[in-house]
Amino acid sequence: MHCASCVQQVQSALDQLEGIEKAEVNLPDRSASVLASVEPAKVIAAVEGAGFGATLLDDDYGEDERQAEERTHYHQQLKKTAAALALGIPLMAMMFWDGMPMLNHASGQIFWQITGLMTLAVMVYSGGHFYRGAWAAFKNHYANMDTLIALGTGTAWLFSMLISLWPDLVPEQARHVYFEAAVFIIGLVNLGQALESRARGQASQAIRKLLTLQPETARLIRKEDGEEVDMRIESIQKRDMIRVRPGEKIPVDGKVMEGETRVDESMLTGEPMPVSKKKRDEVTAGTLNQSGTIRIRTLRVGSDTALAKIIDQVRQAQNAKPALGRLADKIAAVFVPTVLIIAVLTALAWFNFGPEPVSAYMLVTTMTVLVIACPCALGLATPMSIMVGVGKAAEHGILIRRGDALQQATEVDVVVLDKTGTVTQGHPEVTDLVLLAAGKAQGFTEQDLLRLAASLEVASEHPLAQAIVNQAKLEGVSIQEASDIKPVAGQGIQGQFTEQGSSDASPDHMVSQRLLLGNSALMEHFKLDPGAAKARMQALAEQGKTPVLLAVGESVVGVLAVADPVKEDSKAAIARLKKQGVTVMMLTGDNPITAQAVASEVGIDQVIAEVMPDHKANEIRKLQQQGLKVAMVGDGINDAPALAQADVGMAIGTGTDIAIESADLTLMRGSLQGIADAMEISSLTVNNIKQNLLGAFIYNGIGIPLAAGVLFPLYGFLLNPAFAGAAMAMSSVTVVSNANRLRLKKLSVDA
Repeated sequence: MHCASCVQQVQSALDQLEGIEKAEVNLPDRSASVLASVEPAKVIAAVEGAGFGATLLDDDYGEDERQAEERTHYHQQLKKTAAALALGIPLMAMMFWDGMPMLNHASGQIFWQITGLMTLAVMVYSGGHFYRGAWAAFKNHYANMDTLIALGTGTAWLFSMLISLWPDLVPEQARHVYFEAAVFIIGLVNLGQALESRARGQASQAIRKLLTLQPETARLIRKEDGEEVDMRIESIQKRDMIRVRPGEKIPVDGKVMEGETRVDESMLTGEPMPVSKKKRDEVTAGTLNQSGTIRIRTLRVGSDTALAKIIDQVRQAQNAKPALGRLADKIAAVFVPTVLIIAVLTALAWFNFGPEPVSAYMLVTTMTVLVIACPCALGLATPMSIMVGVGKAAEHGILIRRGDALQQATEVDVVVLDKTGTVTQGHPEVTDLVLLAAGKAQGFTEQDLLRLAASLEVASEHPLAQAIVNQAKLEGVSIQEASDIKPVAGQGIQGQFTEQGSSDASPDHMVSQRLLLGNSALMEHFKLDPGAAKARMQALAEQGKTPVLLAVGESVVGVLAVADPVKEDSKAAIARLKKQGVTVMMLTGDNPITAQAVASEVGIDQVIAEVMPDHKANEIRKLQQQGLKVAMVGDGINDAPALAQADVGMAIGTGTDIAIESADLTLMRGSLQGIADAMEISSLTVNNIKQNLLGAFIYNGIGIPLAAGVLFPLYGFLLNPAFAGAAMAMSSVTVVSNANRLRLKKLSVDA
C-alpha cells in the first residue's frame, strides 16, 4: 500500500467479505488487523483480489521477517532512486546548456530517441511498481497515487517520444522533450518512499522493543532426573519448572517456587525501581532477573503471557482510528478522483485559453497537477501519529486499548479516582503505636504492644490483622500465638496469652492473662474504660486511620492505628492533573471521615464517599448528564461497570488480564503519574495529528493551484514537473518526520 486510496481499497475488500466482523487497515505499518469467522486464506484472497498482496503474521512469518522485508525494500528503493537520478540529473542540467541537441536536426532526433529508450528502461526498473500498481487499480476500478504518477510520467514520456520521432506534429516552439521530468519525478518519489520507510521503522520500534523482551530459550528442569537443559521457548509447557539465573530475562509467566530475587519490570511497567520477589510471588515474561537464582513454575506460555497480550494490545491500538482519522479517510476516498477531474479541467483550460505552444503548456500543467497531488501525506497524517503515540505510551507503561480513547482523553473535564489501590497503596500498614499510662505502669514498651496484638492476630486473614502481623515480623518481634482465641462480631477479638512471670521469687512461674483487641464497644462489653485513649482515637480517625485498642487483663494499655498509606507520588500526580486543567474527584465506598482525610492529604477537593461498587457507574452517569467528559480510574475489577460507563476508563494496577480487558487504557504501574502521562501523551498525539492534517491540506491547497498555473496570467510562473515530484515526495517525509518528533518529546514529569 502506498497511499490513503490503497487503504480504502483494502478496507473495502475486507468489509465486503462475508464473515468479517471487524477490519482495521494501517498504512504506515502496512498491516491489517482482522476479526473474522473465515479462514485466513479467504481473507488473503480478498486482499489479492483488490490488487494487493498479503501474508499472515504468525509463528512462521512474524515481525522479524516483516522487518527484514522492510529493510530489503528500503535498500531497493535507494538503488532505484540512484538509477533514476543518475539519468535525470544530467538530463536536467542539459536543459540549461546552449549546445543541447535540437529536434529540428536529424542528429538531435536520434539523440533524443536513444535518450527516450534509456528513459524507458529506467522508468521500467525504477518506476515499474508505480505502473503495475496503476494497472492493478485500473482493473479493480479505482485510482490511487500510482495512477497519478503513472499518468503524469507516462504522458510526459509518450509526448516526448512522439516529438523525437515526428517533430513536425507540433509547432517549432512546442518541440520540447520531458524525459528529464519523467525520470526525475520517479527518482524523487522513490527517494521520498525510502526516507519514509526508514522513518516508519523508527516509529514502529515500540513493538520491536517489546518483541525483543521475550527470550528465545528457557532452562528447563526435567521432571525425570532434575537435570537442567536449555529448550526453545516454544517447547515449554504449563507447570514446567524453570531455573532463571541473575542477569537473565524471565522467559514465561510463572510463580516463584524457590529462591528470592529482585526483578526489573521497567520494560513493561515503566517503573524504574526493581521489585522484590520471593516464594509464591508471580513473575512476568520479559522482565529481568537481577540478583538471585530462582526456580519458577510455568503458569502461562506463548500467546497467553502478559507480554504477548500487551504486544497484541499495542498492535490493535496502533491500527485503531480516532474520529480525526476517520474524517481524513473519507476525504482521501474521493481525493484521487477529484485530482483527476482537476487535471482534465486544467488541460481543457490551457487548450482553450492558453498561449502558444498550447500543447506544451497543456502537457506541463496537467502532468504537474497529477504529480504534485499525492494522497500519501493525507493518508499517513493520522496513523503515523497514532503509531508513535501508542508506542510512546507503551514505553511509559500505558496500554491503549481503544484508538478513540487517545482523542477522548484530551477532552476530559473530570478525572474520578477510586481510593483503595488507586490513590492509596491498597494494603494496610501499622502507622502508630501509642502506649497509654496503664501500659507504662506495667512496664510495657511499644514493641510489646505489637507483640501482644500480633499474638492474637497471627492466625487471622483479616487485612487489619495481616497488617499487624506483618509489622511485627518487619520489626523482628517474636510472635507467640495466644490460646482460646475468639472473635467478637463487629467489635474485635479476645484470647489468653501465657508467658513467663517476672517475679524474682519464682522466675519460672507462668502467667496467663486475657488479651482484648478491638474498638471501644469491645472494651465497654468487658466493662473496661478506654479513658484517655478516646481523644487519641478520635484524632487518629480524623487522619484517615483505623484505631484499635489493646487491653491486657483489666487495663487498656495501648492504641494501634492501621491505615492504607497514600502512594508516595499521589499528591504530585494530582497537582499535575490539576495543572493540565482537569477537575479531580474521589469516588469511594469508604466512610466520609477516612475518605476526606485521604483527599485532603493529596489535594482532592471533591469526595463522594460510602458508594457501593455497583452504584459507582450511576455517579459517573450523573456527572455525564451535567455535560462533562469523565475519565474513571480504578483497579479494573471492582470498578468495571464505572470504567465501562466513563468516557475514558483507566485501569490502574499490574496489567492483569481483567485490568487489560476492562478499560480503554491500562496503567501497568501503580503510580497516578501514569494518568497524567496518558493524558499528556494523548494531547501531544492529537496535536500532532492536527499538525499533520493541516500540513497535508495546506500542501495540496497551495500545490494544486500552483501546478495548474494560477500564477501564470499575473507573473508568468509555471511550476516545473520535477519540482512538483520533489514537493510530493517531501510532503510524505515531512508528515512522517513530524510524527517521529513525538518519540523525542519529554513529558513534563521527565523534563
